[in-house]
Amino acid sequence: MSKYDIIVLGSGPGGYVTAIRASQLGFKTAIVEKENLGGVCLNWGCIPTKALLKSAQVFEYLKHAEDYGLKVKDATHDFDAVIKRSRGVADGMSKGIEFLMKKNKIDVIKGYGKLKPGKKIDVEGTEYSADHIIIATGARSRELPSLPQDGKKVIGYREAMSLPKQPKKMIVVGSGAIGVEFAYFYNSIGTEVTIVEYLPNVVPVEDEEVSKQLERSFKKSGVKIMTSAEVTSIDTSGDGVKATVKTKKGEEILEADIILSAVGIKTNIENIGLEDVGIVVDRDKILVNDFYQTNIPGYYAIGDVTPGQALAHVASAEGILCVEKIAGQHVEPLDYGNIPGCTYCSPEIASVGLTEKQAKEKGFDIKVGKFPFSASGKASAGGNKDGFVKVIFDAKYGEWLGCHMIGAGVTDMIAEAVLGRKLETTGHEVLKAVHPHPTMSEAVMEAVADAYDEVIHL
Repeated sequence: MSKYDIIVLGSGPGGYVTAIRASQLGFKTAIVEKENLGGVCLNWGCIPTKALLKSAQVFEYLKHAEDYGLKVKDATHDFDAVIKRSRGVADGMSKGIEFLMKKNKIDVIKGYGKLKPGKKIDVEGTEYSADHIIIATGARSRELPSLPQDGKKVIGYREAMSLPKQPKKMIVVGSGAIGVEFAYFYNSIGTEVTIVEYLPNVVPVEDEEVSKQLERSFKKSGVKIMTSAEVTSIDTSGDGVKATVKTKKGEEILEADIILSAVGIKTNIENIGLEDVGIVVDRDKILVNDFYQTNIPGYYAIGDVTPGQALAHVASAEGILCVEKIAGQHVEPLDYGNIPGCTYCSPEIASVGLTEKQAKEKGFDIKVGKFPFSASGKASAGGNKDGFVKVIFDAKYGEWLGCHMIGAGVTDMIAEAVLGRKLETTGHEVLKAVHPHPTMSEAVMEAVADAYDEVIHL
């Protein structure tokens, strides 16, 4: 039996990062993976979707070339080539992880791993043992009883990335990050898209003003949006699919070629041996302490299988913290209140901290500032004037409570707010930090200035 210091089960952005950090800390490390290194994120999630979205963005630029004083005749798209490019990007990233495993002397064990008592993992008949076993098996597309996925007419995100042909009509159920990203992609290349959202606003976890702005932008680009609506049943017996949608006004029948179910995720915790070991699970999540230890010594869990936010960067941070704690380093628990969320549709959305509504509910006396990109020189020059930056501060102490952005490139800008909040930066300090001109990032400073009645360009 092969013996390791640490074995990681799953090689997504939680698992492979954990394994690399463990190796850096001097642990003899192995990683178990049943499919491709990089997990869903690199192969079927974060990375290939961004490749698709980039193709959509470039195509939109071509269609609006005249807005920039340019002439492009008969710009068309090749759906197969777009999908092929996305798959190529994913394959390249997965090969990059293979290189990192070799570089860091991490043993890659291919196959389906199952936990055993006594700190062991069985991988298709071969047992491996370790002092510490870290579960990082991630999650998959969640299925609703009213919306069973058949992989052809009713699909999840995985199939949406590699359809054999472009649908003429698509219904997207759910308007979280996955739903709106695919809605934007397919709409931009000519598919007629309808979003059905159960809650009153699209991207419901975001600040309400951000949700309303995205709805306006999407409707302007031709996406039909139904909020406070629910798909109660589907009929796939014909050529396409019919969805019965319950709304406040009554029932409506929608017809499409394909329904994309984007109603959240389901953790991959079945059939991995949790019951055999005695690891406690509650509501589809493995229970862990602040340093990701389960109730059974020697077994840990990170990423989507635990109660924290199901985001790639959260899984990576949790894995690093977990192995540093195992190594005896002094580490602080992760601050889940300062985790940025990013959505890569167009316009992009990025946020961190409390929404305005949450801040009020918590009893804060707040200062709110907002700066629209329509007043930004860089946004005007780039032709990307949709959106704004919104900031929320505690009026008494100047604490930066929240930051919410919608617009071009904002997913690259949100880190300023994350770092500022981590360093307990006040509004006054952000105001006095000189921001470069002309940039989109100036909007952060201008929004803060607006909160403190010092805004110049509004």
